[in-house]
Amino acid sequence: MLYPPNIEQKLGFDRIKEVLREHCISSLGREFVDKIRFSESYALIDKLVRQTEEMKRILEQGTGFPSQNYIDIAPYLEKARIEGMLLSAEVFFDIKLCLSTIQLCLDTLRAESSDDFPLLKEFAQNITIDAKVIREIDRVIDERGHVRDHASPELARIRKRLLAEQATVRSRLDSIFRTAKANGWVSDDVSLTIRNGRMVIPVAAEYKRKMKGFVHDASSTGQTVFIEPAEIFESNNEIRELEYEERREINRILVVLTDVVRPHVDDLLRACRFLGLMDFLRAKARFAQSIDAINPKFEDAQLMDWRSARHPILTLSFQKQGKKVTPLQISLSRENRILIISGPNAGGKSVALKTVGLVQYMYQCGLLVPLMEGSSIGLFKNILIDIGDEQSLENDLSTYSSHLTNMKVFLTRANKHTLFLIDEFGTGTEPGLGGAIAESILEELTGTGAFGVINTHYTNLKLFANKTPGLINGAMRFDGQNMQPLYELEMGKPGSSFAFEIASKIGLPRSVVEKAKQKLGRQQVNFEKLIKELDIEKSVFSEKNLELGIKERKLAQQLAEYTALKTSLDNDQKKIRNQAKQEAQALVASANQMIEKTIREIKEKKAEKTSTKAIRAELEKFSAKQLKTEQVIEQPDPKVVIELEAGAITEGSYVRLKDQSAMGQVLSLKGKEAEVRIGALKSTIKLNRLEKISAKAYKAATNEALTENNRQTMNLNEKMMQFSFNLDIRGMRGEEAMVQLDQFMNNALMLGYNELRVVHGKGDGILRTLVRNHLKGYKEVSRMTDEHADRGGAGVTIVALS
Repeated sequence: MLYPPNIEQKLGFDRIKEVLREHCISSLGREFVDKIRFSESYALIDKLVRQTEEMKRILEQGTGFPSQNYIDIAPYLEKARIEGMLLSAEVFFDIKLCLSTIQLCLDTLRAESSDDFPLLKEFAQNITIDAKVIREIDRVIDERGHVRDHASPELARIRKRLLAEQATVRSRLDSIFRTAKANGWVSDDVSLTIRNGRMVIPVAAEYKRKMKGFVHDASSTGQTVFIEPAEIFESNNEIRELEYEERREINRILVVLTDVVRPHVDDLLRACRFLGLMDFLRAKARFAQSIDAINPKFEDAQLMDWRSARHPILTLSFQKQGKKVTPLQISLSRENRILIISGPNAGGKSVALKTVGLVQYMYQCGLLVPLMEGSSIGLFKNILIDIGDEQSLENDLSTYSSHLTNMKVFLTRANKHTLFLIDEFGTGTEPGLGGAIAESILEELTGTGAFGVINTHYTNLKLFANKTPGLINGAMRFDGQNMQPLYELEMGKPGSSFAFEIASKIGLPRSVVEKAKQKLGRQQVNFEKLIKELDIEKSVFSEKNLELGIKERKLAQQLAEYTALKTSLDNDQKKIRNQAKQEAQALVASANQMIEKTIREIKEKKAEKTSTKAIRAELEKFSAKQLKTEQVIEQPDPKVVIELEAGAITEGSYVRLKDQSAMGQVLSLKGKEAEVRIGALKSTIKLNRLEKISAKAYKAATNEALTENNRQTMNLNEKMMQFSFNLDIRGMRGEEAMVQLDQFMNNALMLGYNELRVVHGKGDGILRTLVRNHLKGYKEVSRMTDEHADRGGAGVTIVALS
């Protein structure tokens, strides 16, 4: 069901039809535009939209689909049904062009490459045009729409004689004309002409008796007469007879050609309707291209998940002005079925409402819609709208009465398959009563399970939406500082009407605005204030989330680097251990062999004193050699003296891992663990595994310059990671706030920031004045301004540093 009956005019779909008619080439296509109807059938809508999508792809691929000669030949074909009727050469020329266009369409859709267009290919399968008809028309009618000379042997003979006679007459007439000109009977600036189908000579009136012949006409002034010389009179008669014969033969040929067409009239009428449908689909595809429309995901359910929805008519209008429409992000589901849009006047609420209705209506009429890829669209069997003023003098209906009449229909017809749209809900009567009735109606509509979008200024409806399942608030954003609408729909929160701000911006006296606030009541003013403050807080937290995201990405990168380095070190350590084990095993084996050899030799020589001494010396020599090798492998550089220091390990101490040569500096202490920088790596190590060493030993062992600059660089990096350009001093005492502010400024200047944000709140403005006066003492401060109204206004100071 559609309500009201003039829903197409209310939504602006009549203008869409006008644009489609303009894109059609022929009346055939325009007839299909007039037949566009809203459909409730999922299968039909899906088919119609996919047909348009296929045609759009054909146009984008540039396959040579015809763009002209979409001619309506149906009236001519109906005349051809009558026996003995003949169609003129001009009509047959139109038929020839039309059939040529139809054949081009069929060739494109029947080509092997057209498998991507199955729905359009179906249309082509049912169209047949007898090749004999096309051949016969082409044999008779040439490319200029004239009957060909060789359409019949008799016509060829007649035209040959006619050309010969015309040439003879022309030659004789040229001779007479030259004589007349030589005698001065004709002016120099005149030439031969034709009157009543016969060739004549323009002769000055005073010389008309000098030339024998027949006067056919005279000029308007009477100074010139047009004479047919007597010498060519018979030849002209002959030409006239031949022209009559030519016409009779042409009519005979056209009668025969009409007889050829007559048996195929029904097939040609079907082909003509096919051509009209192609013109219509081509118009829909071209319109879709002009507004960048797509075929979103279509579901046989009630839902709305639209990305970058744009009003099509507004899009076309803005294109001519070189501007772009601000798109809307709209999402309705069973959980959030009814959207309550609030915000200032002229903020785009009505446009958003009409965009929802028009886009849904367009799609269910088989048109592509201006959404972004990734959108989903559902199916609604009923669309009910209450937009505009329907007051009637005849029916004694006021504006409010007409709204209530519409609400009666809504409450009667709304169900879970319904989409309803209400503009300026509850207006037209006393606000308190209107708001109460509107809330009651909304409660009833919520119980029907229907989907809907409602525009309102009533606070009670915003609060009702906030606490009622199935309803969701939405706000049209507004630039409070510049008093300009942003035309962006933000779902999930109510909007402020900005009535006081707009009144102040316009220049209404401040006393009037303040009195209005007092009359309105503190609760309502606080509610509007809360909405604005929530918007500011959201903007601030969005900035902080952005900062946090950057830090998390840096942390993830550093963690990945640390993991890679740790893995590399673990692998190297394993290699060293394995190599040490192998060398130790080789050493033990060598030592065992030496001992066994020594024992054997002692036994063999029966422990002779001299031999035993020699063998013992050799064993000592081997032992010394192995010891020296072991020291070279295991001990650090003997030139470097490692000096241990007494005392507890603290932050900044230099340490060495016990029983290892790895050394580093303590960055921080965490209980019984310490974070140690070893070269380019940072690692957490238990304190009982560390021993404190002197700075001199660390410098000698690592060749690292341990200057104060190194420590400052490290501290600077840490401060840069931890610093935030936003300082919140709300609620602090003056002295405490100034200490925090000085520390904040010192860090910012050291880190090179050029813009800072100090949140001090509005209140009575005391803390704001104190902050700004204090900041004037910094020569690096070049400018101080209020924050944007949407993000805190006078409650936040933006500090620009030179």
